[in-house]
Amino acid sequence: MTTTMSKPEAGPEFATAKEKWLHAYRQMVRIRLFEEQVNELYTRALMPGLAHLYSGEEAVAVGVCEALRRDDYITSTHRGHGHCLAKGATPDRMFAELLGKEAGYCRGKGGSMHIADPATGNLGANAIVGGSVGIATGAAFTAKHLGTDRVAVCFFGEGALGQGSLYEVMNLAQLWKLPVIYVCENNMYNEYTHYAETTAGTILGRATAFGLEAASVDGQDVRAVNEVVSRLVKRARSGGGPAFLQCDTYRYSGHHVGDINREYYRSKQEEHVWKTERDPIKVLSEWLRIPVLTRWSRTFMPERELTFAQAVREALAEEMRRDSRVCIFGEDVAEAGTPFKVLSGLVEEFGSERVVDTPISEAGFTGVGVGAAMTGLRPVVDIMFGDFITLTMDQMVNQAAKAHYMSGGHWKVPMVMRTTLGATRRSAAQHSQSLHAWFSHVPGLKVVLPSTPYDAKGLLKTAIRDENPVVFFEDKMMYKLKGPVPEDDYTIPLGLADVKRAGDDITLVATSSMVQVALGAAILLEKEGISAEVVDPRTTWPLDEKTLIDSAKKTSRVIVLDEGYGRYGVTAELAAVIAEGAFYDLDAPVKRMGAMHVPIPFSPPLEDVTVPTEETVFDAARQLCGKG
Repeated sequence: MTTTMSKPEAGPEFATAKEKWLHAYRQMVRIRLFEEQVNELYTRALMPGLAHLYSGEEAVAVGVCEALRRDDYITSTHRGHGHCLAKGATPDRMFAELLGKEAGYCRGKGGSMHIADPATGNLGANAIVGGSVGIATGAAFTAKHLGTDRVAVCFFGEGALGQGSLYEVMNLAQLWKLPVIYVCENNMYNEYTHYAETTAGTILGRATAFGLEAASVDGQDVRAVNEVVSRLVKRARSGGGPAFLQCDTYRYSGHHVGDINREYYRSKQEEHVWKTERDPIKVLSEWLRIPVLTRWSRTFMPERELTFAQAVREALAEEMRRDSRVCIFGEDVAEAGTPFKVLSGLVEEFGSERVVDTPISEAGFTGVGVGAAMTGLRPVVDIMFGDFITLTMDQMVNQAAKAHYMSGGHWKVPMVMRTTLGATRRSAAQHSQSLHAWFSHVPGLKVVLPSTPYDAKGLLKTAIRDENPVVFFEDKMMYKLKGPVPEDDYTIPLGLADVKRAGDDITLVATSSMVQVALGAAILLEKEGISAEVVDPRTTWPLDEKTLIDSAKKTSRVIVLDEGYGRYGVTAELAAVIAEGAFYDLDAPVKRMGAMHVPIPFSPPLEDVTVPTEETVFDAARQLCGKG
């Protein structure tokens, strides 16, 4: 049963309660105005990174946190500004963090999706869906182990219901009677897909299956939320064990600030009803019998060339027309066309049976992709951000990569995993990594890193037709890159490098977006009288060793560029191949340039120095050529 609160009669009891709820009202207004300012700064391009607004959900954060002590723990989500403020964070340090300033809570290294504040018990917001469920449960374990009466609250959205780790930790919490409360903020949409399309059964049923105390509440009624949470917190402190609370609520804005045109997944009428009839601040103001503030939102308002994104889309469309076995599935791949809009229009042509939206369940739908490939389909599995491949490792590394070999050649796994890589989007450490080296290390997988629209289309078509699992990495910063793409059908063989620019004095071996960096550096070097050859391997496995070695022998000096980490990464392997194959022709050691060995920072000035640039490559090449 969903809990709601009735209006009291006026009297002494109401006067006492009114003071408490006036404080809650101020907290909710504070959060709403904070998010308004975030929206304004972001839409004016004054704030870097991504912003996921909490407007409309304020009653959940305030209702929960008002039932907690300062030393109680919380973990938060990518939509976590409200949680942070309700638990005691100050707007000034919050804004400093969002702007990438050292005065921020995380010294500008976390950004919008990763704010933490140990002083208020905030263990941190997390950009990975369901990423903090283990952290909150571990904090509760510590509290019980040390004999304190602290409680941990884990905030997560309904999208996390697709993550297996949630159920694993709920099982442990119930077995060990841990003082943790799992708060599901059901704002109805898994990014761009209604939760009813991704969630089987009831939400509370998932908790009661483990024996957890479970309740649902009107998430727009701060008093109702607080009443239930207060009871659950008291129960947890006294050793009663974990609980699960479903808060039905609504986000007023899109999934992120840039998600403006939302009509394809929810109507303006629906938004209007929630904002005018179910607004949490209005609900409380009516109970308090005070005028409601109304200023909540602002008005937002020769050769054929394709962009990189258009080339990827065209490759998929052509292969789906050519072969009815080709299908796509992943998070928000249908009507939304992914957050980068790379797949826009495909569901209209091929239907929802071939362009399939999934829950936020990376391990689950990747496993389905493996099985589908083994039994006759050619799935293209879309992993929204390359950082999320961590959730697919068992399916890709232990299943897809090994099925053909371990079956004695009986099974083939013709599937493609499309995902992204690359920093400099101001998205912080959990949305900016380049982890292609991990899959390059695994026998049985092929790894592709296109650097131009032409290569993206030709290589993706080849990957889809391949009989083996292929991981296809696309740099997010290249989606708008334009280049010539023939209208004729063509493919590019995997394992064939491409010399992007001929030169005589030094070889720049570069992958993915680093190819554009290398080409820019080559132009700068030309002005210094240094002729640089740029070679793009295009695939890290299979690897065209011959082209790399031949170029190294020709120029006698080599720099290897890759956006992944330098330690134990792609640059190390390519440098070793070149050093072994061209040892007697080299006039200097092979130089490697990759990402700094630190988590990718949110702060723009810090992020910009973590990866190679045209200028740093230019300086390194001049030194290697004896002109530094």
